[in-house]
Amino acid sequence: MKNIRMARWVWLLALPLAALAATADDYAGRWPLTLERADGGAYRVVLDRDVYRQLQSPALRDLVVVNAGGAPVATAVFPPDAPLAQAGGNVTLPWFPLPVDAGATGLDIAAISEVASDGSLRRVELRGANADAVGDSGFVIDASRLREPVVALRFAWSDAQAFDRGYRVSASDDLRRWREIEPDGRLVQLRNGDRRVVEDRIALPGVRAKYLRLLPNTRQQGPLVLTGVRAELPGQVAAPALQWEELQGRRVEGRDGVHFEYALAGRFPIEAADVVAPGNSTRGWLLESRDGDDSGWRAAAAPWVAYRVDSSEGSSRSPPQPLNRLVRDRQWRLQARSDGAREAPVLRLGYSPEVVLFLAEGQPPFALLAGSARAQRPATPLPQLIDTLRAARGKDWQPAAATLGQREELAGAAALQPGTPIDWRRWLLWGLLLGGALLVAGFAASLLRKRPPAG
Repeated sequence: MKNIRMARWVWLLALPLAALAATADDYAGRWPLTLERADGGAYRVVLDRDVYRQLQSPALRDLVVVNAGGAPVATAVFPPDAPLAQAGGNVTLPWFPLPVDAGATGLDIAAISEVASDGSLRRVELRGANADAVGDSGFVIDASRLREPVVALRFAWSDAQAFDRGYRVSASDDLRRWREIEPDGRLVQLRNGDRRVVEDRIALPGVRAKYLRLLPNTRQQGPLVLTGVRAELPGQVAAPALQWEELQGRRVEGRDGVHFEYALAGRFPIEAADVVAPGNSTRGWLLESRDGDDSGWRAAAAPWVAYRVDSSEGSSRSPPQPLNRLVRDRQWRLQARSDGAREAPVLRLGYSPEVVLFLAEGQPPFALLAGSARAQRPATPLPQLIDTLRAARGKDWQPAAATLGQREELAGAAALQPGTPIDWRRWLLWGLLLGGALLVAGFAASLLRKRPPAG
């Protein structure tokens, strides 16, 4: 009897787990997420080719982030050019001048008299410094509030004289132990009549550190009077290059002549196209797209001429053609604007990966689920929350980074087949009611089987 009761309780406790597992059963694949830091609160993850190839919804609604318990968390998709989808920026940093010969005499940055709650420096003192000495002292830069690596430093100064100053740049997390990251970063200001040459930028190898220190390589007659220091973060240096999907087509002869048709797997945000034909070629093309056989063809780009010229001096090709709009269609068609095209050329479709932002609700680890013909991500006010966070923390605030792990199979191709979604909440409610009824019946039967006391 005890075993029967235990089995009933185990079955009842398993019902909520089954309801949570149903979320995973509705999706084709799962990607574990690695968080840049545990206390980020909100995170951003860049989508990759494998995720796009699983997506079925034109609005990317069959994509969601779940926590360790399998429960969906607030998730939203942002375009790659959205301010909070970009990983980079240009951030003003505080700096502190150092006494002359700080590097040569090995003076210790020992006293930090004021430290804000976020770890930023308020005041730096060096013991044993000669306050009367004159020259270039170098600087300590406070980068403690940054969460992205610094790829360059930009400086502004008020000095009108010509100079060429070299600095060795070091990094530290405690102001005591320093590691050198750039042995000869140069700041230059030269004049020749009306011509002026200025180098105000020192490139760095993507360094992550709370503090950066610049010490002069050679003695200078006077200090460099800085008026500003800015850090360049990765997205500020260069926009990400387009990624390309290469499609093989088939020749189709129809009422409107010969054309070439292509199939694109997934919901890529296509924004450019390129036609690659073997050997030397030049031909005008018209590119159209549609979502399925039951849809009409629509022009995706203005007509253009694609060419390729190979010679002993090198190879020249036409640039990619931008599309009229962002397109997520699955079917594509090329029509030659002149006769003579016999074989289908390779169609290259370019896209910029979008960014998923999610809120770290519940316990980690988190995972991204994608690819479903029947599940949809619940609507959340995450974009408004992100705007609120940015207003409260400053316009330079960015969500912490998260990266996709290796894909894990869930329901696979079965999740991509249209079907009637299962109402797991209703089944869970009925299961709980049925379980409760069985428990009551079991207790009643147990009482009836007991014999009444003698007398």
